[in-house]
Amino acid sequence: MPGLNLAFWRKWHRWIAWPATIFLLWAAATGVLVAFTEFFGADEALREATRDMISPVTVSSASTLWSEPIARAFATAAARSNGAPVDKLEVQFKGTQPTVTLFTGKPTGGEDRKLVFDARTGRLLSEETYADKPLLYRLHSGEAFGDGGLVVAMFWGMALLVLSITGLIIYIKLWRPGQTGMRKVFW
Repeated sequence: MPGLNLAFWRKWHRWIAWPATIFLLWAAATGVLVAFTEFFGADEALREATRDMISPVTVSSASTLWSEPIARAFATAAARSNGAPVDKLEVQFKGTQPTVTLFTGKPTGGEDRKLVFDARTGRLLSEETYADKPLLYRLHSGEAFGDGGLVVAMFWGMALLVLSITGLIIYIKLWRPGQTGMRKVFW
């Protein structure tokens, strides 16, 4: 098609790139922060430390091996915050300190506390506020700004896709056969 020449692709590449740059910078910056916290976070350190360990609990183990740590954690949690709804439960059997983690909600709805207990004793190891998704993840996905933020995130993802495609088309249209050396790749 004669209208789809190099000038056409460059024009649309520039027009899409200009407003998309703001959103792509946001996604890149928050993405780097998410990757940094994942790589250097305590959860990743625990996963790495326990990756090659074998759990002392198997699917054919006596039910007391998993039910008693949970019961101890629930008993300690009940003494701290009686009647709090439990949103979810995580049990870590592997490692030097097996844990039971209770995520509690508010009686009126929503997330509230993350309680980490020693699986052997039921002693409370740590307590912190809990949100289903950390703020940094919600900022990266746009979810922190509600449904509108998610829609904008879909658009900036599409903008990156379109910029990649138009950039590739421009790159191919600039190619000249018979180039040698570095000009074969960087024309």
